[in-house]
Amino acid sequence: MSKTAILFPGQGSQKVGMGADHASTNEAFKAVIDEADSILNMKLSAIMFNGPDEALRQTENTQPAIFVHSIALYETLNLKPDMVAGHSLGEFSALVACRAIGFEDALLFVRNRGKLMQHAGEVNPGTMAAVIGMDNETVERICNEETHDMNDIVVPANYNSPGQLVISGHEAAIDRAILALKKNGCKLAKKLPVSGAFHSPLMQPALDGLREQLENLEVSEPVCPVYSNYTARATTNPEQIRSNLLSQLLNPVLWTQTLTNMNADGATSFIEVGPGSVLQGLVKRTLSSVETKGYQ
Repeated sequence: MSKTAILFPGQGSQKVGMGADHASTNEAFKAVIDEADSILNMKLSAIMFNGPDEALRQTENTQPAIFVHSIALYETLNLKPDMVAGHSLGEFSALVACRAIGFEDALLFVRNRGKLMQHAGEVNPGTMAAVIGMDNETVERICNEETHDMNDIVVPANYNSPGQLVISGHEAAIDRAILALKKNGCKLAKKLPVSGAFHSPLMQPALDGLREQLENLEVSEPVCPVYSNYTARATTNPEQIRSNLLSQLLNPVLWTQTLTNMNADGATSFIEVGPGSVLQGLVKRTLSSVETKGYQ
């Protein structure tokens, strides 16, 4: 029997105007947006709908904006997932969708996560780069070779689809890795406009700041398996979910492996819920003969 996987996007899917049309035509969607504004005691909706882009691109606003849009949309759809996953930040949307974490708890956590990741990017300056057309093993080897010590590191951060990775670390190490990748025949390696070296050891200050909040976060058994970025495997164990969320900050997003495992576990229909259509593209590049669909 074919199964349905629901996927939730992460940072990078935001755009000014996100959710405005839904909020003006769908009461259920607007209710979730209004609830979020109330919980945060700020007009996040105004930044989502009207910008400016500079405000929306600040990590402390980006993360809750994408999360709120995704959940508001999900709550208006009558979807019955057999399994869920989210890309980086999207893992929190997935956990709310499968009822492992409550909306308010997740929103407050995501807002703090965004603030602390932004702060970590200031305390430990770093960057990220997209790598296209290179196999995982070569990227991993070059990252190892170009990491000199803990103050000069580069690591794989996102395994997005076969031949599409993102690396993360200190700027000098990223620059060396880009040169080495190109020498090894990489089709494209270029720095991304990000505010920090996400999913790398440079995010340690964010992990330290979130540890206590995560220990106090109420996590229930989900209604369906959730696939973790950290392990790429399904779990329904609340303590495992909690542990995976913390590990996610300093470790790579195993998205290619997650999609492959979901497919191996029976998923033949993949539905992206949230702003943008990035994940649909990654599914198509990773898996053949599966259905993809999106709700934005």
